[in-house]
Amino acid sequence: MGENESAFSLPLWASVLVAAGAGAILDAGFPDRDWWFLAPVGVALMLVALLGRSLGTGLLVGLVAGLSFWLIHIYWITLYLGLVPWFALGGLQSLFFGLGLGLTALVLRHGPRLWPSVWGRVGLVPVIVAGLWTAREAISAVWPYGGFAWGRVALSQSESPFGSLVAWVGLSGLSFILVWLSALAVQLLREPDLAHTLRAAVAVGAVALVLAIPAWPTLPSGTTRLAAVQGNADAGLFAEYSPGQILQDHTSATLPLIGESVDFVVWPENASDIDPTRSAAAAQVLDYISTEMDAPLITGTITQPEDTYFNSSLLWEAGRGAVDVYDKVHPVPFAEYMPDRAFWRPFAPELIDLIARDYGIGTRDNVFNIDGVLAGIAICFDIADDQLVQEMIDSGAQLILAQTNNADFGHTDESVQQLAIARLRAIQTGRTVVNISTVGSSAIITPNGDTLDSLPTFTAGAMVQTVPLSDTITPAMVAGRATEWLLSGLGLAGLALCLGAARRHRR
Repeated sequence: MGENESAFSLPLWASVLVAAGAGAILDAGFPDRDWWFLAPVGVALMLVALLGRSLGTGLLVGLVAGLSFWLIHIYWITLYLGLVPWFALGGLQSLFFGLGLGLTALVLRHGPRLWPSVWGRVGLVPVIVAGLWTAREAISAVWPYGGFAWGRVALSQSESPFGSLVAWVGLSGLSFILVWLSALAVQLLREPDLAHTLRAAVAVGAVALVLAIPAWPTLPSGTTRLAAVQGNADAGLFAEYSPGQILQDHTSATLPLIGESVDFVVWPENASDIDPTRSAAAAQVLDYISTEMDAPLITGTITQPEDTYFNSSLLWEAGRGAVDVYDKVHPVPFAEYMPDRAFWRPFAPELIDLIARDYGIGTRDNVFNIDGVLAGIAICFDIADDQLVQEMIDSGAQLILAQTNNADFGHTDESVQQLAIARLRAIQTGRTVVNISTVGSSAIITPNGDTLDSLPTFTAGAMVQTVPLSDTITPAMVAGRATEWLLSGLGLAGLALCLGAARRHRR
């Protein structure tokens, strides 16, 4: 393999260029373009750029690939926070990316020496590469400050034939499979002793084997009829509006529904800009809606039970007020709160001071009992948090209400990226997901990933639908985080073996 390695290695300058292009191609696999088939192509090109690289040059190639991907993928941040937070977050994620690909370069370089047989290389090297990718995604999704669980390769596949696999293996498992297929293709290209037809047969057979896995059947346990209201409110973080305007917008969008027979009404995150638990006037509005609709109302608001602010969801019943409350467990760092403010402020004092109010981290459970219907509650970024989704299913949630406020991001890709996560969560959990936003993208997704109903962005309206409930537990939810630990462990164990082989090679 050593003689052939140089034949498949690019000059460093070419590797850097390929890595930069690969990051852009990977992003094109995500919404809004949603060319899902490009995601594994982008991954494969990154691996090609790593062939023959050392740890140092692998880190450089990985950093370039990460910057190319992340600075395109989250450009929407600039719309309300500007260039500094965009580059800071993109840069941090790119450091993770660079480290992950730098270590992957060692596997691609030394793995073939460790397993000298053709089928040893083809069978083991792609598995270790995919495991390392999964480990990198897993770490960056939870650290630092709760992590940033965005941009995982699996999230590009919400409307692809591979999407149904999340019910079996979860998001981490789907990322692993996609990277494994990409790494397998690259490894087969490095095996000139194999006939072209055999290499093609192995590649096609691997894809066919994965796609042959049937969708997990979700059995309904009942139905519920709901109304999800999008108020088209100017509810951005720095928007200028008169107090009560956002509440009024959602009230106005709900009034045409009076007379509809529904089991409950759901409004988005921040739909009541006045806390009804502390304002009699706001409470009267919610009482009126609940009374006229003859149904409970779930709404987002900002609460302050003592000295701490919370981004909260309330289960409101006329005459009883908030009968249950969920406080957001995963507030977004550097947006909803400023971690280590004293440390970060000297770097950008004006920017840090924009976040004047720090939200607390909620400790309540994320399931509401709505007249016998158990609904998992996810506020905005919660839907990307694997642990929170696991907890709501473990607590018996029969559907998921994903309340969000995307007003800050205008017509950028942010809202459709979030909707893609919601779609995959529906498939993964076997639950209907109601993704309801202040401005869009709002949609009701069935457990098989289909769109039952949706609303145009930046348009006031409502979705009134009878949706299936389910108690089905998919294999992905049975395994939970164990799948992620197992696959990451394979990658890290294989890396350790390759590092040992590298030391022996140097001696």
